[in-house]
Amino acid sequence: MLRKQYLSACAVSALALGLATPAFAQSTVADQDDAGQTTPDIVVTGSLIKGTPEDAALPVDVISSEELLKQGSPSAVEMLKALPTSNGVLGDSNQFDSRSQGAEGIATVNLRGLGPQRTLVLLNNKRLVAAGNGIPSIDINMIPQAAIGRIEVLKDGAAATYGSDAVAGVVNFLTKTDQKGFLVAGSYKFVNDSVGDYDISASFGHQGNGFRVLLAAGFQSRGELLARERDFATLPFATNPEGGWTGGGNPATFVALGPTGAAITNPMPDLSCVALGGVITAQNRCATQYSPYDALVDTERRGQAYVEVGVDVAPDIELEVSALFGRSTVPHYRTSPSYLLTQAPSSAAGITQSGFFVPANNPGLVQYKLQNPTQIPAGIGVLFPTLLYRPFLTGGNPMFSDPDSNDPGASIGMRKSESERFTATLSGKLSDSLDFNINATYHHYYRYIDGYDSFGDRVQLALRGLGGANCTGTTPGANGCLWLNPFGNAVQSNLATGATNPAYTATVANNAELARWFFVKSFSQTDTSLFVGEASISGRTGLTLPGGDVQFGIGAQYRRDTYKVNYGNNNNLAVNPCRESPLNGNVGACRPNQTTPGVNPPATGALAFLGTNSNASASGDVIATYGELQIPVFDILNVQLAARYEDYGGGVGSTFDPQARVRLQATPWLAFRGGIGTTFRGPRNENLNAGSVTSLQLIGTSFRPVDVFGNAALTPESSRNISGGVLLNFGGFTASVDYFNYKLKDSILFEPVAGIVNTLFANAANCTDPAFANLRKRFQFNDGNGVAGAGTCAIANISRLRTQIINGSGIKNSGLDFAANYRTDIGAARFGAGVTATYTIEYKSEDQVVEGVVVQKAFDAAGKLNFQTTAYPVPKWKGQAYIDLGAGIFDARLTGTYIDKYRDQRADTNSGPFAPRADIAGAPILMQGADIKSYFTADFSLRARLPWDTTLSLTVMNIFDRDPSFARLDYNYDPFTGSPLGRNYKVGLSKKF
Repeated sequence: MLRKQYLSACAVSALALGLATPAFAQSTVADQDDAGQTTPDIVVTGSLIKGTPEDAALPVDVISSEELLKQGSPSAVEMLKALPTSNGVLGDSNQFDSRSQGAEGIATVNLRGLGPQRTLVLLNNKRLVAAGNGIPSIDINMIPQAAIGRIEVLKDGAAATYGSDAVAGVVNFLTKTDQKGFLVAGSYKFVNDSVGDYDISASFGHQGNGFRVLLAAGFQSRGELLARERDFATLPFATNPEGGWTGGGNPATFVALGPTGAAITNPMPDLSCVALGGVITAQNRCATQYSPYDALVDTERRGQAYVEVGVDVAPDIELEVSALFGRSTVPHYRTSPSYLLTQAPSSAAGITQSGFFVPANNPGLVQYKLQNPTQIPAGIGVLFPTLLYRPFLTGGNPMFSDPDSNDPGASIGMRKSESERFTATLSGKLSDSLDFNINATYHHYYRYIDGYDSFGDRVQLALRGLGGANCTGTTPGANGCLWLNPFGNAVQSNLATGATNPAYTATVANNAELARWFFVKSFSQTDTSLFVGEASISGRTGLTLPGGDVQFGIGAQYRRDTYKVNYGNNNNLAVNPCRESPLNGNVGACRPNQTTPGVNPPATGALAFLGTNSNASASGDVIATYGELQIPVFDILNVQLAARYEDYGGGVGSTFDPQARVRLQATPWLAFRGGIGTTFRGPRNENLNAGSVTSLQLIGTSFRPVDVFGNAALTPESSRNISGGVLLNFGGFTASVDYFNYKLKDSILFEPVAGIVNTLFANAANCTDPAFANLRKRFQFNDGNGVAGAGTCAIANISRLRTQIINGSGIKNSGLDFAANYRTDIGAARFGAGVTATYTIEYKSEDQVVEGVVVQKAFDAAGKLNFQTTAYPVPKWKGQAYIDLGAGIFDARLTGTYIDKYRDQRADTNSGPFAPRADIAGAPILMQGADIKSYFTADFSLRARLPWDTTLSLTVMNIFDRDPSFARLDYNYDPFTGSPLGRNYKVGLSKKF
C-alpha cells in the first residue's frame, strides 16, 4: 500500500493537538509511543516525492508522538505558544483584539508571527477549509487528536509545492497508519479557580489481507477561568487605566440641560460611582471596570470522530477513503453586562440632542435629586452624552443576574463550530518506476456566534418612560410602559466585586423585562467549504547521475472555495438598516447620498455598539499545475527544483512560483542546505466583495465600531523566500542552525486603525487640511448626523470608522532557528538533553498609505507588541530547553520555556495609554508597562509504563506559578503570547488492548 510506504506508523491517544519543539523532534533515535509503535524518520512535507529524509534540503521538523507524551501531552494552545517558530497564537480568550474577536473556541497556527492566514495547515498532505472568522485561518481544534500519529513542520515557504497560503511555512498533521488493536486514554488537568480540563479518547487500528482501518474518537472539555480569579487581570485604575476600565460605563457621566435643551453644566459623575467600585478621573468623569465580568479562559467542549479505510483494489494500488466530523461549543462566552452606546438615538425616539436624554420626571432622576439636592437644578432633565453611558455595568444585567450562577450579571453568548470532511484517494504504481495519486477532498465548516446589544432608540424610549414590549399609548410609565433608570441608585451592589451602594433604592431598580425589550440577541451563521480535486505522477525519470536516479513529480489541481454568511434580523441591514427601524419599521434611506463612495457611509443599523451587516456569499475557482525534480548530482549533493502555476481567473489573475533547494553533505558529520523561491497568497473570495463586517477596536480610551470593507481590486500577495542552514550529526548529538528571510510585497492586510486615528489627530490643523479631507471622511462623529466627516473632529467624538482590506505595505522578516539534541545511555539509564530557539532579526513593515496619507510609518515589529498595527506580537527570542532521564519503566522530563521581553511601541509615540495623563489632583500618572518583561516557566513530567500495557503520566506545568508579564491591555497581559493559568497539574492514563 503506497501510503504505508511513506507515512509514519505510530499510535498515541493522549496526544494533544499541537507541535513539539524542533529540539525534541530532531533525534535520530526511533522512539516508541504508548501503543508500542515505532516512529521512523521519514518526511514527505514539502515534497511531491516520497522518502525525503528529515535532514534534507527542506527545513522540516518531525514531531513524534513520543516527544509529545514525554511533555505530558500539552494542549494545542500551550504547545503553540511555547513553539519558538510561532508567535501571535489564537486560543485563549482575547475579545478585545480585532484579530481574535468572535473566535472563541478556535485555535490557530501562526508561524513567524506573519499571521495564521500565511501558514498552510494540512491533514495527511491535503488542505483544510478556513474557518469563517475575521482572519482566515484553520481551526486546529477540529483536527482529530486521537487519530494523529505524527506532525511535520516545514519552516519555509512552500507555494511551489502546495500553492496559496504557504508563505511562512506548512504544518502537516498525519494520522496513524499501523496501529493494531484498541487504545483508550484520558487525562485531567487541575487549574486553580477552575473546574479544570479533561479529555478522553479511543482509537482502533487493523491491517491485514489488503485491508486497513483506523477509527478514532475523542472529547475534550476546557474549564472556565474568570478574570476576577486572577489578581493580575483586574488591576486598579491607577495601575492600568486600560485594564478593563471605561469612561462609558454605569454609573456614568451626564450634563444638566436648561429649558432650551442646551447644557448648563460641565460633565459630572454619578455620585454612586466610587461606592460601586468606580473611580473619578481627572476629567471629573466616572470610570468603571468591565473586565471582572469576563473570562480569561472560556468553557470549551469539543469532540471529533475520524474513520480512515484503505483497501488494496489491485496489486500495488490502494483506495483510501476517510471521514472527519468535529464539533466545538463555547456555551456561555462572557462579556460586559451591556455595551457602550456609540450611536445617538434618532429623532424617531423623540429627542434632538446628541446623546441619551433623561426627562425630569424619570423616577430614577427624581430619586437622584432627592439624594443629591445640590448637584442638579430642580425641574430640568439631564443628558448622557454618547460614548459616556451604557445601560448596565457594575450591577450586572438583570437579564442574566442569577445569584446562584457562577458569574451573575455578565452578558453571555454562544460560539459553535461544526466540521465535516471527506477524502478519497486512489494511489499506486503505474510501473516499477512510476507512481500515481488521484484524490479528492470536500471540507465544510459551519460557524455560529451570538451575543446581545442595545437598540439605541429603544433605550431612549425607555429613558422617557415608554419602554417595554407591552407599552401602549404615549403616557410615560402607564399602560404597560416602563422606565429605565440610568443612575447608580438602581444598582444595589457591584456583582463582580461585592461593593454595596448605600444610595440603592429598590423602587427605582431596573428589571429583566425591560432589559429583554431593548437588549436583544444578534447572531451570524457562516458556512465555508472547500473542494479539491488533484492528480499527480511521480517517480524516476530514467536519468541517472553520479548521486543516483533523478526523480520527478508533476500534477494538476482544481480548488473551489465558497463562503456564505447570514445574520439574524436584529443585526441584518436588510431588516434593521436604520437607528429607528425597530420603532417604525423604516427600511428606506437612513441618510442622503448613501451610495456615493467617500461622501456618506452606508446604513449602520439599529444596534448601538455591535455591527449590523448584510448577508453575503462568494465563491471562486483556482486551477493549478505544478512540478518537482529531485536531482542527486553527487552522493554528497542533492538539488530540488519545483514550480507551480495558479490561475484565479477574473481580476485577481495568476501567479507563477519557482523554488530551488540544495543540500551538500560536506563530511559525514557536517551538511549544508539552502533554498530560494517565491511564495504567494491569493485573496479570499469574501474579501473581494464590496460588503463589510464590523469589528470593535480601541480608539482613544473606548472601544468603537470599525467597519471593514472588502475590495474587488485585491491581487495576490507574494514573497521572495531565502533560507540556508548548517546541520551537525555525530554520535548521539544532532544540531542545526537555519537562516530564514522573507520579503513580502502587496501584502493583503487590514488598514491599521491606530495609524489612521493617530495620523488624523496628531495635529488639530489636520482636521481642516485639504490633504487630510478624504481621511477625515473615513470617520463618523457623534454630532455629524451620520454624514461622513461631518461634526466635531476630535478623538473623543468619534462614533465609527470605515476601513478596507487592501494590498498594502511590503514586509521583510528574517531570523535564525537553532536546535541541538544529545541522547545516550548511561548504564541502564536513558539520558537526553536539547535546546531549540528562534531569534527574529527583523520584521520590517514599509510605510502604509491610506487616502494618500502615510498613516503608519515604516517600523520594525521585531521585539514589539504591535498593538493595532499590521503585525502580531513578536518577541525577538523564544526558546525551549529540556533534560530527559529514564530508567526501567520511568521517563522524566524537565522543560524550560523562555520568551524574551518585548516593547509596547505606543510608549515611543506618546499615544494611546502612554499619552500624558494626570490624576484628579493634577499629579502626573506614571505610565508603566512600556517593556513587557521576559517570561520563563518550567514544567516537569513523569511517565511510567505499568503492567497490562498501561501508561500513567503526571505533569506539573509552570512549576514556579509565574503570572504572565504585564502589558497595558484589557486583561493586563498579552493573550496572544502569555498564559493566564498559573501553576497547574495534569494526570493521564492510557491502556492498550
